[in-house]
Amino acid sequence: MFMGEYKHNIDVKGRMIMPAKFRDDLGESFVVTRGLDQCLFVYPLSEWRILEDKIKKLPLTKKDARAFSRFFFSGAVECEIDKQGRINIPASLREYANIEKACSVIGVSNRVEIWSEEIWESYMNDSESTFTEVAENMMEIDF
Repeated sequence: MFMGEYKHNIDVKGRMIMPAKFRDDLGESFVVTRGLDQCLFVYPLSEWRILEDKIKKLPLTKKDARAFSRFFFSGAVECEIDKQGRINIPASLREYANIEKACSVIGVSNRVEIWSEEIWESYMNDSESTFTEVAENMMEIDF
């Protein structure tokens, strides 16, 4: 399980140190793709396969299903951690998430998320004021 929040920087070549606490659970190879809310999702291959199977089952005849599938798979890249503990994030993914240098790396149960530090801080500031409401809504769906 991934949890916690870490601050890191991306160098000019697009490399970022993956927090040591996440490396073992990610494994030798993992998938980075466009996530929701303008962040990147990082999945261990086992979790990626589960998500892949679910997306494959979406009806091809539904426009939203096709769009969702394209969104996730077209941005996906398989990555590895180098000897210095870094991953290389492709330019297209850095552009999508607006990551230029400072970033926040967070654990979210079965995945890791990589955010532009500025976007993450804004998201957290906006979310804090509505967290109680969100929690109440989660209770309505038997959370």
